[in-house]
Amino acid sequence: MGQADLHIHSTASDGRLTPAEVVKEAARQGLKFIALADHDTVDGIAPAKAAAKSFPGLKVIPGVEISTDIPQGEAHVLGYFIDYASRELEEKLDLFRNSRLKRAQGMVAKLDKLDIHLDWPRVQQIAGSSVMGRPHIALAMLEKGYIDSFKQAFTDYIGHDGPAYVEREKITPAEAVALIIKARGLAVLAHPFTINEPEAMIIELKAADLAGIEAYYNNYTAEEVSRLVAIARKHNLIATGGSDYHGLDSSETAIGGIDLPLASVEKLIAKAKKINPGLNF
Repeated sequence: MGQADLHIHSTASDGRLTPAEVVKEAARQGLKFIALADHDTVDGIAPAKAAAKSFPGLKVIPGVEISTDIPQGEAHVLGYFIDYASRELEEKLDLFRNSRLKRAQGMVAKLDKLDIHLDWPRVQQIAGSSVMGRPHIALAMLEKGYIDSFKQAFTDYIGHDGPAYVEREKITPAEAVALIIKARGLAVLAHPFTINEPEAMIIELKAADLAGIEAYYNNYTAEEVSRLVAIARKHNLIATGGSDYHGLDSSETAIGGIDLPLASVEKLIAKAKKINPGLNF
């Protein structure tokens, strides 16, 4: 177990635990730093920071994960130390969330044509107050017995190449980096090996002021981590990492289950303080 986890989701988007529960679990694991990085929303940050006041040994880094489109599928960009009260950021994220809702409705309609009949009100009920996402559809499919595992929903139906996949509001990775920088944050490319040619993407985003890449990640082998750390070093980027914990599937890496060096977090903090000398998180 590490002492930091910079990629955790909560009920503010598509995670199982509330922001306060995420903080409590991180403290129980003895973590020193976490980042709440919900999909296209910053709504969980304030409650997470409030909960962290009860755990003085734990710092919560405000974050967000923005989904972007590339020709081969999707790329996700993480934003750290963002000004989560930024009006421009919130307006953009609102647009993305509305797009997620329309996409989910489209996927349910496509699944219906594949003889997978989900009740939209039930999908909404599963999502609750969270940002609607594909995991909520997957849970509805699993609940009705259409699939044998959570993962199967993505591999067979609602993954990027699946028969029920629907596009959403498009933003490029470079645009996501720019949005994060405008919010006084640091941009990090999430789970690079989900991209066909990660180094080419890293070089492109480095020119847009990318700060780091997620090298220490859920289920990456030691060889893969070493390769990404070397790429980060080659391009003068910070090698960050996180569990990408949602809490929806028993096979997930637990909060704090990634051995992320504290030195990586310290480098990220130092870079953030150069941008915002008065940073207090």
